[in-house]
Amino acid sequence: MTEKDKDMQTNGQDERAGFDINADENASGSTHLNDALPEEGELTKVQEELDDLRRKYLLLNADFDNFKKRNAKERLELINTANKEVIVSLLEVLDDADRAAKQLETADPAVRDGVMLVFNKLRNTLQNKGLKPMESLHEEFNPDLHEAITEIPAPTEELKGKVVDDLQKGYYLNDKIIRHARVVVGK
Repeated sequence: MTEKDKDMQTNGQDERAGFDINADENASGSTHLNDALPEEGELTKVQEELDDLRRKYLLLNADFDNFKKRNAKERLELINTANKEVIVSLLEVLDDADRAAKQLETADPAVRDGVMLVFNKLRNTLQNKGLKPMESLHEEFNPDLHEAITEIPAPTEELKGKVVDDLQKGYYLNDKIIRHARVVVGK
């Protein structure tokens, strides 16, 4: 090889072929070995921007997860209490049914059985929807569950501070109180 050929090859051109031997590398976007590398300050700046974007992404992802959990919880709570207004309005009918059942104890057995069948069906339907009666009689008075109407002297020593009579039953709907029990407390 002549001195001229060596000189042309080092410049990246081959005179015989008539083209730049690094042309396809440059066209494809590859960097040339002779090109300058980015400075250390630029790399640090880009790395900081990348870290900042990662932090923002993680925060956004966590916020979205919290949103999904909160939304699912609210939806479940809404489904569980969707019937609340209807069931609360039916509680008075249930109270009337309980009072009528007490009066039916002295009635004709055929009539009593027929009416009790209807009342039991009403109770079972409401229980299937999540209604549960509150058991208060002879329980410790709890102001979170009970509404004290009056206090009377306790008939026995063990009933002091406890519910002596249940004037109106309290109810839970899916473990949430929808009506407090109205009670008489022994003192």
